[in-house]
Amino acid sequence: MASEGQSEYESVLCVKPEVNVYRIPPRASNRAVRAADWKLDAPDWQGRMRVTARGKVAYVKLEDKISGELFAQAPIDEYPGIAVETVSDSSRYFVLRIQDENGRSAFIGVGFGDRGDAFDFNVALQDHFKWVKQDIELKKQAQAPDTTPKLDLGFKEGQTITLNIGQSKKKERSRPQSSGGLGLLPPPPGGKLPPPPSSRATNHNTQPATGGSETGTFITPCIVQSKPNCLSMLHVTKSQYERNRFFISFALFTQCFIIFILII
Repeated sequence: MASEGQSEYESVLCVKPEVNVYRIPPRASNRAVRAADWKLDAPDWQGRMRVTARGKVAYVKLEDKISGELFAQAPIDEYPGIAVETVSDSSRYFVLRIQDENGRSAFIGVGFGDRGDAFDFNVALQDHFKWVKQDIELKKQAQAPDTTPKLDLGFKEGQTITLNIGQSKKKERSRPQSSGGLGLLPPPPGGKLPPPPSSRATNHNTQPATGGSETGTFITPCIVQSKPNCLSMLHVTKSQYERNRFFISFALFTQCFIIFILII
């Protein structure tokens, strides 16, 4: 039965057509490795480098340029780490730990003729393990229980809510609606009209007729300017009142006389 790592597909991270491999002397102390200690002008092997990834593990494979036969392979489970180390005196050379099928390991030196190839190799490993770190954190968050308090927006039993929809009505004063003309004021209390004013109290707009001081207009409207409505009043002079009384008495006497003649 295939293991979990073998069942995952293999992706290619980086391919470099030319790489040099060097035998490096055993490390005498913990001091940093220097590429100047290698025989840089006489590499022990030349070929192609292919960087792949299967799951969380990256693999640096050294292959023949023509046949593609595998020369050595270095599994990398973390970077930077012991599987791939940089040298102290150059950015184009690295120390690589290779392993065979039996698990035996050895350290070799690899170098690129171009600094751009070394930069691409470094970035490919960094991007892969950055993705691995993010994937581990996401899985931890998914498995960890959510301890943050949840906001409960539901109504409790017996809880009510009041909503005021609409605008408040403004109180408006009631205004009397007029018919468009001059209305009449209500009669005074008691049902009696006030006595007519004298001729001297008539409106200043009255135009007296020629022929004497006792003659004048029979009806003079009095419009009060300070109010929108006014009661029309009759202004009658004393001489006009006596003359009208005589005419009325004479008309009644004439009617009675004619009725008496007709009866006889």
